Amino acid sequence: MKGLELSREYYEGYGIPMIRDGFGSYEDRIAAGCAGPGSECFGFDDEISRDHDWGPGFCLWLTPEDYAQIGQDLHEAYNRLPSEFKGFGQRIVSPGEEHRMGVGDLRSFYLQYTGLDHAPASNAEWLRISEQALGTCTNGAVFSDRLGVFSKWRERILRFYPEDVRLKKIASRCFTMAQAGQYNFSRSIKRKEYFAARYSEITFCADTISLVFLLNRKYAPFYKWMHRAVRDLPILGKPIARMIDDLVSETSKSGQADRIEEISGLLITELRREGLSDSSSDYLLEHAFSVHSRILDEELRERFWVAA
Repeated sequence: MKGLELSREYYEGYGIPMIRDGFGSYEDRIAAGCAGPGSECFGFDDEISRDHDWGPGFCLWLTPEDYAQIGQDLHEAYNRLPSEFKGFGQRIVSPGEEHRMGVGDLRSFYLQYTGLDHAPASNAEWLRISEQALGTCTNGAVFSDRLGVFSKWRERILRFYPEDVRLKKIASRCFTMAQAGQYNFSRSIKRKEYFAARYSEITFCADTISLVFLLNRKYAPFYKWMHRAVRDLPILGKPIARMIDDLVSETSKSGQADRIEEISGLLITELRREGLSDSSSDYLLEHAFSVHSRILDEELRERFWVAA
């Protein structure tokens, strides 16, 4: 059984009765679900995942006002729920990860990942938040939210970056992919700087995956799941996952350089197909400038060389 399914059934079996019997007047104000850090929230959990921070549990999110009124009592009631469910034992909680499940203030939940006490609004606010953090606070599932406050915040983030911010990030990825993969990888090999070459290879791969997520208007997850997650994206997901597999398993350095050019060429074709670049170059740096020129926000255009 997947952790997200286990969480939903545990909530339906024990959470709903607990809330109805002990906090009935707040039943329509409590949001419930499973979201945040953890492989089960992304749907990537397996038997290996079950050795820590996995098992029966769910999240309850309250408004700050409601948390002040019933937060502690609800927390104590949650802690009295059975620790075993459907043959799965008590969660083994890692130190410092106690907040993953249980009762919380919804504003604090988003504040933890975005650094804001409101949904990001300006381009500057969006740029300050990592893709990983945005993916983490919008993954999983909301089981119930009649009040709608938690879901409204979540849905705004899921609508993705403002277009100028997305273009800024796409341009940045093109720039670093060109620098790390198309330029520095082969130069590092010629100098026998193999650490630098390996770093260039991994940077190129990570930024390739990030770029594909940006093209799909999805947030890239924690690095451990990036390659696994990209396979499911409709735009270039499967071919890019396969080509990265080929790149990292290639034993010939010249073969790796060829793989880097193949990946770059595929992405350049997609950038041109979507009208994001009109450059005819096979060098991603030229496409970075072309994408960047489409940003309407003048201040954001001037910040091109600041990594995003």
